[in-house]
Amino acid sequence: RLTLREGGKASTVASLDDNVGRLLRALDQTGLAKNTAVAYTSDNGFFLGDHGWYDKRFMYEESLRIPFLVRCPRLARGGRVEQRMVVNVDFAPTLLELAGVPVPADMQGKSLAPLLKGENNVEWRSSVYYHYYEYPDAHRVRPHYGVRTERHKLIHYPTVDEWELFDLKNDPRELRSLYGEPAHAALSAALQAELARLRRH
Repeated sequence: RLTLREGGKASTVASLDDNVGRLLRALDQTGLAKNTAVAYTSDNGFFLGDHGWYDKRFMYEESLRIPFLVRCPRLARGGRVEQRMVVNVDFAPTLLELAGVPVPADMQGKSLAPLLKGENNVEWRSSVYYHYYEYPDAHRVRPHYGVRTERHKLIHYPTVDEWELFDLKNDPRELRSLYGEPAHAALSAALQAELARLRRH
């Protein structure tokens, strides 16, 4: 049974926090916690004026990143933050492996179990692919796709043939595109090749 608080969005967040806490306490009190994985995630992030936008869908960090928290005492040490890039197609293989069910060979994504265990020598992805294609209905966000690596992001808007290139270390808010600058031509070409590889995959 959920307990609800009165009010707006802030009270919704508070109620969610209260009830996740109740669930975790119940697992602890019944002894089920040691053999139960609990994962918390959500839809895309949200712009609140960032880049002049409200809503989501664009490939900028505020919208691209989502929360993903896991409590799995059997595997994971609490309080650790994993820096390697994961995507939502990793969730299903992870849950299947944790449940002891074989992961189908044709399923995209990789099980996060090695990362949950804190294994540092596991081979992991160095880039992720993004594609938004719903246009013009509903949100009027131009179709675009791109690649993000640990440090850089390349975005292409094919209907207007525009590109953006960001250095996420030196420009974490993605305010200055480096695309088209001669000093970054080799980087742009390398990211375009990686983007083509990911699209084929």
